Amino acid sequence: MNWAESEQNCSGMGSQLVVINSKAEQEFLYEQIKQPPRRDDYYIGLFAEKVGQWQWVDKTPYNVTAAFWRKHEPSRGVGENCTVIQNPEKNLNNWNDVRSDKEHYRICEASAVTV
Repeated sequence: MNWAESEQNCSGMGSQLVVINSKAEQEFLYEQIKQPPRRDDYYIGLFAEKVGQWQWVDKTPYNVTAAFWRKHEPSRGVGENCTVIQNPEKNLNNWNDVRSDKEHYRICEASAVTV
């Protein structure tokens, strides 16, 4: 699905595209995407309405020092306003900015529910 469809798919399940708040969460996702079935790219909940102005889908403030961009990313390419985690990468820095109309897999997250 493209980014908008991915966001809608997550919200339809009562969740959202994943918001990565810590190195521990990035490490967890890094290990999870290596598991079968392996896919290449996964949308996460980071996007830019304006070039270079990144924001999370849940309005969590974007902190560039807590970002995990690949080397030379974000590249600010034409229309590259959404973020994917790329697999495989050899380190935790595996985010890449991509066009929102490209089809990729997605990672959704939901709040924990106590029953």
